[in-house]
Amino acid sequence: MSEPQVRPITIAIAAMGGQGGGVLSDWIVDLAEANGYLAQSTSVPGVAQRTGATVYYLEIFAHAGAQAAGRDPVMALMPVPGDVDVVVAGELVEAGRAIIRGFVTPERTVLVASRHRDYALSEKMAMGDGRVNEAAILEAAGRSAREFVCFDMAALAEDSGSVISSVLFGALAGTAVLPFTRAQFEQAIRASGVAVSANLAGFAAGYARAGQARQPQGTGAAVTPPPQRLRAAHPQVDALLQRLYDCFPAPAHETLVAGVRRLIDYQDVRHAGEYLNRLEPILLADRRAGGSGHEHLLLSETARHLALWMSYEDTIRVADLKTRKRRFERVRKEVGAGDEQLVYLTEFMHPRVEEICDTLPAALGALVMGSAPLRRILGLFCRQGRKIRTATLSGFVLLYALAGLRRFRRSTYRYRLEEGRITAWLGRIREVAGEDYELAVEVARCQRLVKGYGDTYARGLKHFETVLDALPRIRGRAGAAAMLAALCEAALADEHGAGLEQALRQVA
Repeated sequence: MSEPQVRPITIAIAAMGGQGGGVLSDWIVDLAEANGYLAQSTSVPGVAQRTGATVYYLEIFAHAGAQAAGRDPVMALMPVPGDVDVVVAGELVEAGRAIIRGFVTPERTVLVASRHRDYALSEKMAMGDGRVNEAAILEAAGRSAREFVCFDMAALAEDSGSVISSVLFGALAGTAVLPFTRAQFEQAIRASGVAVSANLAGFAAGYARAGQARQPQGTGAAVTPPPQRLRAAHPQVDALLQRLYDCFPAPAHETLVAGVRRLIDYQDVRHAGEYLNRLEPILLADRRAGGSGHEHLLLSETARHLALWMSYEDTIRVADLKTRKRRFERVRKEVGAGDEQLVYLTEFMHPRVEEICDTLPAALGALVMGSAPLRRILGLFCRQGRKIRTATLSGFVLLYALAGLRRFRRSTYRYRLEEGRITAWLGRIREVAGEDYELAVEVARCQRLVKGYGDTYARGLKHFETVLDALPRIRGRAGAAAMLAALCEAALADEHGAGLEQALRQVA
């Protein structure tokens, strides 16, 4: 005869809005109550969308155990650090937050988490790469949990035509941490009567994948097949790809292919060809500086940042992105609109005089920007923003026509400006590479300061120019690369420039 249950099974669920955390909680409660368990659930909502997930806390206790004890159990309303049996996280960073809160312990906690990312506001607002270190979370999870089951459940839900809550439920069943069979889990979904077929499909996918994740890994070393050359149906694109593979070293191929794809999407095949043309002198400088011993890091970093700079955001690009079919499809999917429902998008557009001049022919744009009276006159039309409904014919046609100016981008004022800036930046990289390879890499990485649109772009460009103006004072000094990297970090940490000014004084 088994020992009566003396303590509840405790479960914490961290789910963001739209992930179905409440549905998942209800399924677990129904599962427990239908199979002879007492169940209690509470929830504490997050502060706001993606600044904090809602935490659902459940405790289940076998009714037979309560009868044997002669009294009902006392269940807690909130998880207690060190006293949680199962943590289910709908996103990787939420798993990290559960670890920080002490909910995950190596003695008792099974952690089930989705590997995908929905970036937090703090990550999106950072001027640089504000993303949380995912590798650190995965390492901490593997160390902190008794058992850690993690895979991309959002992708699995999409592939199975379901929602992430059903995949999480299946993964939970697949861990076998709860005293219920697979059939009992599935019955809880059927009893809900909501999207049963789709939810069962997601459940089955999560269950199978969790079982694979729990299997011990082989001891043999994994053999990674060599990457294959990509081919393209379009003859000009294919020729560009074969040139890339033939002329550039293998360590840079992945970055170069991504750059070519981006620039074809941004402008055309010719633009991608110009991208490779600009990188050939960098490759030569990289080889002369012993780049083969550095896995051609200078070439790869320059290629990455050059692709970003050559696809700068202007009014044409913004209009193009806002009128793409897949954007409307993504928005409809995010709001859960049915086929028969209409979805209206309202875009708030507030271009400055600079953005308008950037789109003008080069000579005309330069004329307006060089004339204070003309700027004031044009500024009268830029005082207030406009709300454009892209789901209406007039709003869509307006932005679609603006996006159609892409064919004339090379004749615009902004294009001429960026061409000059890019050429000067690449010249500095080649110049520095011959004397200090690591410093040249950091000069290439300085481009990360130049990003965004409008005021954000203007601030970033100012910081970029300020940092590179300090280059003559740094060249030839010990630790020059670290100094330049520190200046970039200071510029990214403070958009107002106070941190950069302080860092410049330290360098001086």
